[in-house]
Amino acid sequence: MSEDGRIFREAWIAGVRKHFPGEPKDSYVTPWEETPAWEREAAAAVCGQVRELVRVSAGRAARLSREQKGQFVAVCWTAQMYRHFEDPKPGYVAGWDQLPGWQRETDADIFEAVERSMGG
Repeated sequence: MSEDGRIFREAWIAGVRKHFPGEPKDSYVTPWEETPAWEREAAAAVCGQVRELVRVSAGRAARLSREQKGQFVAVCWTAQMYRHFEDPKPGYVAGWDQLPGWQRETDADIFEAVERSMGG
């Protein structure tokens, strides 16, 4: 689980550094070791869900568009926010259309990083 979470977190940080306009908040780029436990658990869960989608699609999930890949990560993350918080902040559970462009791009990057970690 720790390795899955780390793959997710490192892809998130790389995506934020690449796509975020200006200087990101410190919490956006907190290293894995300093990330709160709930967030590490959520990251591992979402990484596992991406792995499972790739597995049950016999690798055909690679044919999803970048937008579809990002949407999948975003929906899985939203479900984790409802799991970890009784009343999550609106930004934690925003729909795809409400997410800023940098976050949509980062979510797609996360999906693709998980695919690469599987040898895809």
